[in-house]
Amino acid sequence: MATLEVAGLRQIYGGRTVLSLETLAVEPGARLALVGPNGAGKSTLLRLLAFLESPAAGTISLEGHPVAGGAARRAARRRVTLVEQRPYLFRGTVAGNVAFGLRAAGLRDPAVEQRVRAALEKLQLQALALRDARQLSEGEIQRVAVARALATEPVALLLDEPASSADRAAQQAMFSALAEEQSRRPLTVVFASHMLEDAYRWADRLLALHQGLPSPVTPENLFRVDLPGGATMQRVAVGPLRIDVVSDRMGPATLAIAPDEIVLSAAPLQSSARNVFRGRIVRLAEHGAEMRVTIDAGIELVAIITRRSFDEMGLAVGGEVYASFKSVAVKVF
Repeated sequence: MATLEVAGLRQIYGGRTVLSLETLAVEPGARLALVGPNGAGKSTLLRLLAFLESPAAGTISLEGHPVAGGAARRAARRRVTLVEQRPYLFRGTVAGNVAFGLRAAGLRDPAVEQRVRAALEKLQLQALALRDARQLSEGEIQRVAVARALATEPVALLLDEPASSADRAAQQAMFSALAEEQSRRPLTVVFASHMLEDAYRWADRLLALHQGLPSPVTPENLFRVDLPGGATMQRVAVGPLRIDVVSDRMGPATLAIAPDEIVLSAAPLQSSARNVFRGRIVRLAEHGAEMRVTIDAGIELVAIITRRSFDEMGLAVGGEVYASFKSVAVKVF
């Protein structure tokens, strides 16, 4: 049975549909990452899953039971917790903030003290326990808010850009704490992130959103363009590049190039690919037997290649490389 499940979900703001999702099921113990550009609908989906908003249409179920009506949503909010990108901490100490939800739920010392201590240890925040919560950095505030949420032991924890203000060590501590909690119990985690490397590293599943709709590809290579029209084979301006695409559409559109459709080589390939661009490697991310290679070719392009091919070509950050892809590999929507 899924912890959270949606069917026919729609949300409308000011007469405009900002989210449309036919189905989604998030299982116990899952780690789902929501990825996509600003305005894609990630935060809206999190607020709906946290029962902080009512959808314009559709149903949201918690552990198999549809949640509808104010009383049901209030009850569900005691079991599903959302930590927003800029969480609010109350006046007082860090330990007092972490204890707040426990005391509101009726727990008393020493149970409260034990849970607060354990939550702070998980996020490596013991040294901040007696600090004034209003004097923390943004990254520390995020981690305290996650500790406060974990202390209440929700069945689902929803996080909006949880590491946006944290350094790499703090990000590691946060995601390691979540993994440790999931090894102890089937906590469901859904987090939105613009950091694709974090999404691929920590999630076991990705949902890419674009303009409120599920995207057929992850958003590394999504580009807003104006199609000139007039022919099936079109040459489209994307920053300083001119990309050949196959489409009979005209006007505003989005181009999507799946990372595994981009071929990397040390020299231009003799192939049928109409799109060949020279660039320089600016970032690398290892994901199992694959390497995600980000190339600056005037625009950023992300390609997936095997670790073996990466090593054989001797690729490294700062090195020059050619990126090739066919015009039919460019999806238009």
